[in-house]
Amino acid sequence: MLYNRQNKSVKNNNRFIWFKKWVLERQTYKTLTRDSGLSKDTLQRLFYAYLNKAPTVSILKREKVHLRVDATYFKRFCVICYQDNDLGYTQLFRFSDGEHYEEIKEDLTNLINLGLDIESVTSDGHKSILKAINKALPEVIAQRCLVHIQRMCLIWITRYPQHIAGIELRSLVLHLLKIKTNNDKLFWINELTNWHKRHKKYLQELTINELTGRTWYKHKLLRRAYFTIKRALPNMFHYLNNSYVPHTTNGIEGFWGHLKNHLDLHRGLTPQNRINFIKWYLYFNNLK
Repeated sequence: MLYNRQNKSVKNNNRFIWFKKWVLERQTYKTLTRDSGLSKDTLQRLFYAYLNKAPTVSILKREKVHLRVDATYFKRFCVICYQDNDLGYTQLFRFSDGEHYEEIKEDLTNLINLGLDIESVTSDGHKSILKAINKALPEVIAQRCLVHIQRMCLIWITRYPQHIAGIELRSLVLHLLKIKTNNDKLFWINELTNWHKRHKKYLQELTINELTGRTWYKHKLLRRAYFTIKRALPNMFHYLNNSYVPHTTNGIEGFWGHLKNHLDLHRGLTPQNRINFIKWYLYFNNLK
């Protein structure tokens, strides 16, 4: 009887290995059927049973944690992830229909109450995230993701701006990730200030609709790029004074890319099974 129970346990463990490969290694049913010796129907039945028992992540209590917070969107939901930058460990995640202040504030408060000592939070600057950090963690460093600022500004400025103001601002934005010291920061901010002095009148130019009298800024995208930087400036360079503070959310964005590539292989999953797949993916990644 003991021998049979041991055999069954070994059998179940072996089958769970195939499930883990299916979740983490972009393994198709065709490949898994060949390697496991199990039929596609058997594998599907097993995998769906595992999906229905999706685990939860555990808080890993640590001191001076530097979080990366980011959300990614799927067809019917989004996932907000709170990831420990030093370990790549997902401390918490939430499924929602968007990035909502009350939910993010609740998540950050829960992390603190569960024993996480948060020193900094790096985010893309979504207004709900920034507001939640300010309310739930007023003493914590709120670092803006420089890659996100750079990416959005380059979209608005365009690749080939026609005016010298756009050309110069684009050059400044391209140098943003090269700022490694406080001297670099002071030089860059001074250059930005001088740029604004030179082109202030250009930014204020208006277009007037002669029929309605309505006016709007002629160079609104260039203005948007400049004022995005200006509003973010107080929280752009905390990493220079604390080398542990991540200045981008690249790690977690890359994580989302891998997850979506894996899910693309399993397009037949129901919305609930897609959610459960993501839960398993996060769980397995935390075990690495």
